Amino acid sequence: MAERSTAAVDVADNSGDEPLAAKADEATTDGTAKAQDTTGNEPQDTDGERISPEATLPTPDLHSGHKLARRYRLEECVTRLDGFSSWRAVDEKLRRAVGVHLLPADHPRARSVLAAARSSALLGDPRFVQVLDAVEEDDLVYVVHEWLPDATELTSLLTAGPMEAHDAYQLVSQVSQAMAAAHREGLAHLRLTPGAVLRSSTGQYRIRGLAVNAALRGITADGPQRADTEAIGALLYAALTQRWPYETDAYGLSGLPKGVGLIAPDQVRAGVHRGLSEIVMRALVNDGATASRQEQPCTTPDELAKAVAAMPRIRPPEPTFTAPPEYQRTTYQQGTYGRPPAGPGVTTQPVIAVPPAPLQSRTGKVLKWAVSALLIAALGLGSWQLAETLLSKDSGNDDTTQTTPENDDNKPPAPLKPLRITGATEFMPSGSGMKPEDAPKAIDSDASTAWITYRYKGYANFGNISNRRDGSGIVVDLGSVQDVNGIKVEMYRSGQKVEALAADANASAPSSLSDFPQRLTKLATVGSELKESLAKPVRTRYVLIHITELPSDGTSDGFRGGISEISVLG
Repeated sequence: MAERSTAAVDVADNSGDEPLAAKADEATTDGTAKAQDTTGNEPQDTDGERISPEATLPTPDLHSGHKLARRYRLEECVTRLDGFSSWRAVDEKLRRAVGVHLLPADHPRARSVLAAARSSALLGDPRFVQVLDAVEEDDLVYVVHEWLPDATELTSLLTAGPMEAHDAYQLVSQVSQAMAAAHREGLAHLRLTPGAVLRSSTGQYRIRGLAVNAALRGITADGPQRADTEAIGALLYAALTQRWPYETDAYGLSGLPKGVGLIAPDQVRAGVHRGLSEIVMRALVNDGATASRQEQPCTTPDELAKAVAAMPRIRPPEPTFTAPPEYQRTTYQQGTYGRPPAGPGVTTQPVIAVPPAPLQSRTGKVLKWAVSALLIAALGLGSWQLAETLLSKDSGNDDTTQTTPENDDNKPPAPLKPLRITGATEFMPSGSGMKPEDAPKAIDSDASTAWITYRYKGYANFGNISNRRDGSGIVVDLGSVQDVNGIKVEMYRSGQKVEALAADANASAPSSLSDFPQRLTKLATVGSELKESLAKPVRTRYVLIHITELPSDGTSDGFRGGISEISVLG
């Protein structure tokens, strides 16, 4: 599993990993071994989790090269379990790699998988691997999701050893905040294992399989928030100790000794951060742990995120620099190059190089006199030109002031700096807003948060809806009239049609498109960033980032956009 592409969707347990070439009766194609209980009980995975009776259902008989919806070409099967299969595929329309879950339309869990996938797709949170499509077609149900080849599974990260305190702090902080946001929308994961957490090359953590992984396996919970909180605590325990916090081995990690219960991380391994160890115990308190210092247990991801935020910030370790080796003279520099080594007891003296004598010949004397004459002539010519210049300036500028030297005109302009933004509101010319409460996310200096539009089905142009004919966007308030020299906007998704407009200097609470007559940028389709420097500053207090058309959200008929971060430059 450690060598497998991190884009594969972990819908099966990662414990008991075996190569993909393992026999079908010994392991599934994602390396998850099945063990048949000889006592006549239900079959179990190697970590003891019960497999539902539908596990004996046949998976769809498909092969590499099969094409779904004349668009998604299957490339490699990465999981085959419980009557469903998961594939790495290619979206030939958008020319990108994607992942696909497949199961028969008459599968007992097909309806719940479709519902979970569509709910997850509506969340639109970039901290989760996005569901791009969920379709029932030709007696098949398939779910298409993002494929992240540049990300690394937490499972692989833990094989290298325990994490540093700063890395573990980032893990629990980002994962708990993301799951808190999901639960606020009524979505649970219930399958939050090390294989479901990915770290990108930029250090950001992303979670895959939200709601979908549990639906594929038929997993439910009476307390979903408690289950996900305990799962986050287990991930942090593994990150700090490289041990699984239960008696069974799982995900390539050794479990705790049998019969001793749950031991705090700082008692398992020396040097573990005390604050993080206490966070683990508060998250796992319902599974036999005791919260240290009598703190209240964390029973929801939101409580866990707040507990992590209340900790003193853990800074990254200082970089270490290796001193360069001492300079050593070579034998050639010591004057012994080409000489035989001295015999025993014989001391050799280094040869001291004698500098050449100065030029004493007739030619040398002639050269010295020639150089001296040239220097005298050059000094005389320079003095004469300087005097002539000063005289001409005195005669031509008797009644004028001294002019600025030409070099002043060539000075580079001062760099633009972000102006202070005091507020952000959603542009709602029709009076019907989308997500006005999320508008401040576009100015919170955090690119991982964003104001995101609704998902519009069947069209990208706002003009197709009567109450959206003037588009949407974000209006930022600079607090007072300022000189605006540029704009920089990070877009939530590439392909949006956007322009930047400014209100008049005397405008007050502009709300309609006509209230923004000053154009900062032209209307155009942009990529991940809208950036413009103005030739002449614009005086205004209010700036509108105006969106008129949305890009595809990756599905066949869905469109969605948004704004991650706005900077107004002055």
